[in-house]
Amino acid sequence: MSVDTVGHDVAASPADVVAELRRREVVDVDDSSTTRALYSTDASLYRVVPQVVVRPRSVEEVLAVLDASRATGVPVTSRGAGTSIAGNAVGTGMVVDFAKHLNRVHEVDVERRVARVDPGIVHAALQKVAAPQGLRFGPDPSTHTRCTVGGMIGNNACGNRALGYGRSSDNVAALDVVTGTGERLTIGRDLATTSPTLDRLRDVVAADLATVRTELGRFGRQVSGYSLEHLLPERGFDVASFMAGTEGTLGVLLGATVDLVQTPRHVHLVVLGYGSMAEAGDDVPTMLPHGPIACEGLGARIVEVYRAAKGAAGVPEYPRGGGFLYVELAGDDPAELAAQAERVVADSASLSHRHVTSVAEQAAFWRIREEGAGLASRIWDRPALSGWEDAAVPPERVGQYLRDFDALLQQHGLNGEPYGHLGDGCVHVRIDFPLSEPGGKAGYRAFIEDAARLAASHGGSFSGEHGDGRARSELLPLMYSEQAVALFRGVKHVLDPDNLLNPGVLVDPDPIDGSLRTQGRGWAPGLQGSRRGLRLLHDDGDLGAAVHRCTGVGKCLADNKASHGVMCPSFQATRDEKDSTRGRARVLQEMVDGRLVTGGYRAPEVHEALDLCLSCKGCLNDCPTGIDMATYKSEVLHQTYRGRVRPRSHYVLGKLPFWARLTSPVAALANLALRVPGLAHVARWVAGVDQRRSLPSFATRRFSRAARPALEASAARTDRPRVAIWADSFTEYFSTSGGHAAVRLLESAGYRVEVVQKQACCGLTWITTGQLDTARSLVERTVGVLHEYVADGVPVVGLEPSCLAVLRSDAVELTDDPRAAEVAQGVFTLAELLARTEGWQAPDLSGTEVVVQPHCHQSSVLGFAADLDVLGRTGATVTRLSGCCGLAGNFGVERGHYEVSVAVAEQQLMPAVRAMGEGAVVLADGFSCRTQLDDLADVPALHLAELLAPGE
Repeated sequence: MSVDTVGHDVAASPADVVAELRRREVVDVDDSSTTRALYSTDASLYRVVPQVVVRPRSVEEVLAVLDASRATGVPVTSRGAGTSIAGNAVGTGMVVDFAKHLNRVHEVDVERRVARVDPGIVHAALQKVAAPQGLRFGPDPSTHTRCTVGGMIGNNACGNRALGYGRSSDNVAALDVVTGTGERLTIGRDLATTSPTLDRLRDVVAADLATVRTELGRFGRQVSGYSLEHLLPERGFDVASFMAGTEGTLGVLLGATVDLVQTPRHVHLVVLGYGSMAEAGDDVPTMLPHGPIACEGLGARIVEVYRAAKGAAGVPEYPRGGGFLYVELAGDDPAELAAQAERVVADSASLSHRHVTSVAEQAAFWRIREEGAGLASRIWDRPALSGWEDAAVPPERVGQYLRDFDALLQQHGLNGEPYGHLGDGCVHVRIDFPLSEPGGKAGYRAFIEDAARLAASHGGSFSGEHGDGRARSELLPLMYSEQAVALFRGVKHVLDPDNLLNPGVLVDPDPIDGSLRTQGRGWAPGLQGSRRGLRLLHDDGDLGAAVHRCTGVGKCLADNKASHGVMCPSFQATRDEKDSTRGRARVLQEMVDGRLVTGGYRAPEVHEALDLCLSCKGCLNDCPTGIDMATYKSEVLHQTYRGRVRPRSHYVLGKLPFWARLTSPVAALANLALRVPGLAHVARWVAGVDQRRSLPSFATRRFSRAARPALEASAARTDRPRVAIWADSFTEYFSTSGGHAAVRLLESAGYRVEVVQKQACCGLTWITTGQLDTARSLVERTVGVLHEYVADGVPVVGLEPSCLAVLRSDAVELTDDPRAAEVAQGVFTLAELLARTEGWQAPDLSGTEVVVQPHCHQSSVLGFAADLDVLGRTGATVTRLSGCCGLAGNFGVERGHYEVSVAVAEQQLMPAVRAMGEGAVVLADGFSCRTQLDDLADVPALHLAELLAPGE
């Protein structure tokens, strides 16, 4: 192996790098094409495939990685949560993922108000540890549920409340770093660190103090370049604060001690409405003297996109206007805050306003603001992208800047909806760059250069908190003088003379239009034309465009239980990027690209990434950009196995309703046979079922037949409105008690109850196993059967959420029959029907504890608000669980999935069941959920119909 460690003329091979790392006892090292695909991009527009991914388990391993880098000449890029928007966390050499293992809070010192943490600790996890002491880490980016503190320090992130708490650089007490030369430094505001390296750094700055004093640190959000103002003598040569924002180009962070602040006792949010975002910007200087801890801007279009995606119930009432300011005030006295809020309103030039003091409603407003990046990407006809999403200007200039920026967008024929930290002058925006169209990259460069000149003309910064990365580093000469740029180079040479740390960023930058990834239209030869399974209506039938919906914002990495999110259950269990929605999307993007993942739909990388996808559809609702991984998985399986031999489970579990129908006449005999240990073992093997799983019993009498006497009595009540129960396969052939209870319940509610007698299977199990041709035939038949009722105005009630969800969403993806859309509007959950039934009285369940496990498909597709409404009427004490039960149809019973299935259940379901009081009722409408509870906890669960129905 011949390596030039300075010029990198001869690069070490991935095998050489892996060997060097393992020689140094670094354990978690991966150069597989799957993992390289996962880390080929962050949340930016850039695709840079690494040679190796390293997930260090200790500081010693990080030091070994740097040692291997110097030995091989292969550079190192540090990565936290991979939510970097400017291409700061991608690199050609070794990408070091700190989030997987180095993610602990080592100490919270309440007296000193500091916390000592690993670089990979998630911001929200630190807050959770500090909160019981009434403390918090001040900066709070919108990605706080998944971004890491190390990443925040690397980019000098600020977040929504920087007005109150400052930037990351303002909250660094001490850092443990290792430079590109391998020197380990402990630096901080109260530490007198001596080092020849630091002496040389001091000399570089001292040589041109005038440039530092006049060009750097002009306003709070000037993040572009190196923040050399921290190294001025009058600032105490604060190297720790200086290192914040250097984007991993000067040193690798090993640990940090960060400041904590007191959590405010009371918060008052004023939401102000303006005619436009520019008018909101004009009012910013008027707001700042009132001392808000946050002054955030949001465009009305983003609110409307959120409303369309989540429903009106999830959107609080906004004041009138096309642009909004969130002005948040904090303090100890609610009355004083209220008076302060009235002064804010009186001084503002807003059209209208709202005072928001409810914690829940405040959270709803902030949730919309925090999902702005994802929401803003789907406002226009073309996907809106990052690239120029982080410019900042002095706050007094923000209104005029927004007007000039809007004119620039129009000049280039582009669209964008601004939002962001207007109180700091920081403007975020996603722009519908036509990158995949002819001339798209040239147009991108032309706009970015004009936008940089515009920001500079306002005395602004190209980055306000995201860092320059690959997106803006090349532009720095448009903002800084030659002397300032020379200072940046001098600093880089002192701390990383061999350019081993995140090369291509800040100093000697890569071109802004280099390594741009396509947005789904650059399909590998032969792939695009083969997609004939699902219609993908939201992406014009293009799977490439669909998988590129993922922008990398990483909400799938977060613990979403607090907002009753489902996404992404397997990642929550494994904490492996491969098992996140984002990770799967990345691999599918590489499949479409065809350079790294070369095997198309049958590529092993694709199936490795999709293997632990539960098809829960959580991402369909929870992902801000609308990823639907369950649908993409079905399409991949359809293309992979069409006309080929399938896994055994596809023939048995994937056709379960078919086998249930055949078995029904001899159900008792089949049940008896499956209790024989040897036969049960063979049956599981044939079906591809894990031997630790039980086999469900068949109903000895089909629901629709057993219910006939009750239905005949109900049919005689001709003065009542009709309702039809659609007997899905699980209710019909396995768990019939919910069906019988539903008949009694709807009868007692004043309906004339019918059961759909014609065969009408939704095809769910065929869909999840990718047998889409058969699924389409089944769906089209079912749509025809149910449309007869819907066309007559008869509401159709589905009892199995997963099957009902097929009719609400998957059916229109499988067939272009216009009746499918009409059926989707005419089918209801039991709770939806009861909630709108006049005169229906819920039973009194006061004193009853009800633990509810919503089915994933109900949470994601159908919604659970009606169920909560109905349960609330009973007077019961209701505990709603979040997340997935872990069984998810055939997933949890298949061989190879048992451990993950159990781990998912342990995220919330199993602990809640173990903690519930004596006599508590477990409610689970999903057959899978009830099966999981029966298998893992031996706990019987009821269907909602059984809970509410009168006794027989």
